[in-house]
Amino acid sequence: MVNQVNEYMNLTRIQDIHDALILHIVDSLALTRDLPIEPERFLDIGTGAGFPGIPFCVYTGCDGVLLDSVGKKVQAVQAFIEELGLEGVEAVHDRCESYATAHHHAFDIVLARAVGQMNLIVEYATPFLEEDGYLIVAKANPSKDECHIADQTASICGLELIGSDEFELPRGLGHRTVFLYQKISNPKIHLPRPVGLAKKQPLVS
Repeated sequence: MVNQVNEYMNLTRIQDIHDALILHIVDSLALTRDLPIEPERFLDIGTGAGFPGIPFCVYTGCDGVLLDSVGKKVQAVQAFIEELGLEGVEAVHDRCESYATAHHHAFDIVLARAVGQMNLIVEYATPFLEEDGYLIVAKANPSKDECHIADQTASICGLELIGSDEFELPRGLGHRTVFLYQKISNPKIHLPRPVGLAKKQPLVS
């Protein structure tokens, strides 16, 4: 289905169906390997073509929102959701900062996969998380500096890194590290900040 839509809309650069199964489906399901809770409602930040949100929804059966700032991608993902007959999940076209203003503490799990620097993901995710909620971030090869800045940002945002998991994808398709953060306190600053400020003026540099 994704490959069919990809013929006229650039949802993903991955063309080979076998690679796509690993890089989209297997990679998405890797975020469920060490789930700390049975999630009730999740948010997928920067869902793109619907990953990891759709596989996560199918696997866990929980409700969720697949968020992306590109309207055409959201329309395609919503069509996938309807075609698959998934209930309790929807695709939403919005920026993280804007959507967070009306959805504070609305999710017990936030997912992020290949959507930018970890410090930005931490900041974007924080206002969505309920008390004791979890942020799960999948990265390919994050540098020590990126991880360090993310941890400093998490401290400001009231999150704590409580675990990580590393593995190799099949067919030699890459390395993954999955980071698990938990919300342990209120952020030290008001979140969300205005749209674009996280990139222009990161909390830690």
